Amino acid sequence: MNSINRRSVLLAGLGAVGAGTLAACTDSGSAAGGAPGLIGPSGSAVARVERERTGTGTGRQHRITLTAAPAMLDLGGGVTARTWAYDGRTPGKEVRLSAGDTLSAELVNQLPDRTATSIHWHGITLRNDMDGVPPATQTSVRAGSTFTYRFVADTPGTYFFHPHVGVQLDRGLYAPLIVEDPREPLAYDDEWVVVLDDWVDGVTGTPDEVFAELRHGMGDMDNMGDMGDMDMGGMSSKFMLMGGSGSDLLGGDAGDVKYPYHLVNGRVPADPHVFVGKPGHRVRLRIINAGSDTAYRVALGGHRLTVTHTDGYPVEHQQVDALLIGMGERYDVLVTLGDGVFPLVAAAEGKNAGGLALVRTGSGRAPSASVRPKELSGLIMTASRLRAADEVRLKSARVDVTHQIKLTGGMMHYNWAINGRPFDMADPDANPILIEEGQRVRLDFVNDTTMWHPMHLHGHTYQLGGSGPRKDTAIVLPKGKLSVLFDADNPGQWMLHCHNAYHGEAGMMANVAYRA
Repeated sequence: MNSINRRSVLLAGLGAVGAGTLAACTDSGSAAGGAPGLIGPSGSAVARVERERTGTGTGRQHRITLTAAPAMLDLGGGVTARTWAYDGRTPGKEVRLSAGDTLSAELVNQLPDRTATSIHWHGITLRNDMDGVPPATQTSVRAGSTFTYRFVADTPGTYFFHPHVGVQLDRGLYAPLIVEDPREPLAYDDEWVVVLDDWVDGVTGTPDEVFAELRHGMGDMDNMGDMGDMDMGGMSSKFMLMGGSGSDLLGGDAGDVKYPYHLVNGRVPADPHVFVGKPGHRVRLRIINAGSDTAYRVALGGHRLTVTHTDGYPVEHQQVDALLIGMGERYDVLVTLGDGVFPLVAAAEGKNAGGLALVRTGSGRAPSASVRPKELSGLIMTASRLRAADEVRLKSARVDVTHQIKLTGGMMHYNWAINGRPFDMADPDANPILIEEGQRVRLDFVNDTTMWHPMHLHGHTYQLGGSGPRKDTAIVLPKGKLSVLFDADNPGQWMLHCHNAYHGEAGMMANVAYRA
């Protein structure tokens, strides 16, 4: 880090936070129709584009109910956690559609303490008023109430869903959403959906307690010098990551939060989830990072992975040993299974911890929970090394508008923001990033901070540079730059934010708004 190394100093003055979080979204704001001059979430342009989506009126109708409620979860190995979950499990039950189908999902809010919630359908290009972002695109769903999300899912891919209220993402409220391609070009024998998560809730504290501590920042410690054996009286960190090894791949500090567990499909490494397959079978892995503060380096011991998709879109196939997956990113890979028992390891990048699952195709002893296959140190795939497949690469076009997206703030005061302005949930229309339907838009991410940020754009996919992969979430390294392109073809108001749940909640979020 340029100014301060968290692992070499003491944390000063951590007490109780007074302000709390932004979790209590109100029913005010732009949800009713948007500010003057902007296309509202339920405007006529939104309805028009929805009618034009592929499959509208011809696909199947899928009706589901998702009940958000308190749950006591068994994470394996004798570990239980009191948390919130959909229908008493985490990950929630997989939702699977075919491209062109319509999803009708009723959210039933049974959360305690009058807690409001929502569902954001992460990565899906859908109509704006179904995006699930209170108060920008809808009013929050109050405790004891219901809300039905209804939209056409017209783009095949690996997605997931989670709340977009406060730091509820860091509880158990998430589940995979798979949109199958009716003309699937890949050939494989089996499929395995792998959901990764960093876990604190109901074990060492709650996400709201984590955020309360982080909001204190690190204080001004540049001139504290060697404090020796000074009695620091209460200077301790329950949740802030002060250890860890850092990460060269991420350019330094790996994250803000120390998690007691890292899960693969809801299980701790001591009692892992097991995928049973057959030797020689080709398996498609759909890997989702549903974590809030952790990038994972993922490898399958004894195997190489062929990367086929990222964030739902196909790429030119590449064979690698391991993947680096930031929060909100998804990767699809193909692997031909060997004979035996093999560890799928999700190493928590730079945190000296990780998650584990097993692949069993034959006899053999399961590896230890601390196994670290050599593939983790082999050829590691990051998005910058991928190229979009020909059929999804953006056509060459003149850029109509360029916006600089400066990522600002830091750990000192925990004042994360975009262009120096923290997002105001009470006024989501303030300081919008303005675009118009039909434009080719360029976003130049400029990271002025000493932390990495996985930047997620709702309602669209962008292309990394001129020929990179199509994605909706991409890592911007510390003091680094990243340029992305997208076509403004989905009117409304869309969040652009860091998918570190705590950075986004602190203010690293902006409204990408279409002019009326």
